[in-house]
Amino acid sequence: MKITLLAIGKTDNRNLQNLIDDYSKRVSHYVNFNFEIIPDIKNIKSLSEVQQKQVEGEEIIKKLQPTDQLILLDENGKSYDSIAFSKYLQKKMNSGIKNLVFVIGGPYGFSEEVYQKATGKISLSAMTFNHQMVRLFFVEQLYRGLSILKNEPYHHR
Repeated sequence: MKITLLAIGKTDNRNLQNLIDDYSKRVSHYVNFNFEIIPDIKNIKSLSEVQQKQVEGEEIIKKLQPTDQLILLDENGKSYDSIAFSKYLQKKMNSGIKNLVFVIGGPYGFSEEVYQKATGKISLSAMTFNHQMVRLFFVEQLYRGLSILKNEPYHHR
């Protein structure tokens, strides 16, 4: 199984990007992992929130293949602790999915079309985080979940 993380816009903070790169490399030891950035939308200040979500949604959908399973990182999604998330990953790996795609949307969330294509939603926290930090939190939890499945000592029980 391949895991893809899609995110809107580049990470501005070099230190944060270094940590994201480190955990992405760690994840790649377990699965075929791809972190793909969808470029920032041009002339975004001239768009309403709805228009911005629509344009971002079109870009997200362009990246998907018909067999991809789309999971949104969304504040209204299901919450997992690290052990439960590792079990979630194992279930997805066992199901024969070719590409599990997680998406971090823009500041206003996702368009209706993206919600309709999604097969699930996961919330990382009830708190609101900077979209750039969510990338780090997610790849770290992905690494943690995969290391749990391998019974490695990264996660202390």
